Amino acid sequence: QVQLVESGGGLVQAGGSLRLSCAASGRTFSTHAMGWFRQAPGKEREFVAAISWNGGSTYYEDSVKGRFTISRDNAKNTVYLQMNSLKPEDTAVYYCAASSRGYIGSYYYASNLERYDYWGQGTQVTVSS
Repeated sequence: QVQLVESGGGLVQAGGSLRLSCAASGRTFSTHAMGWFRQAPGKEREFVAAISWNGGSTYYEDSVKGRFTISRDNAKNTVYLQMNSLKPEDTAVYYCAASSRGYIGSYYYASNLERYDYWGQGTQVTVSS
């Protein structure tokens, strides 16, 4: 069992930055692939970024490439999402997710919600114009 708690959300002006953190409980964090998803009001939850169990592979949704960076610290059981050059369209609730399948292998698998076994409660990110 893995429990996930996100933090770091807030209100920021367009062009600003935020760093989201996701703290995981349990000794198996280091074997899990991790992902970030987001859900805006009235929209479906969508993939943002993912990282394999050892950080060797990362995947990003096209609209965030070059602006967002996912990373992890297995010693701290934490995954991060550094978000730069934020835009109003980035406004959403951001969710952290963990997959017991630590190897990702492709964008298809990274972005597939069904591959993730555990989810956090989410943290709100609001970007004002």
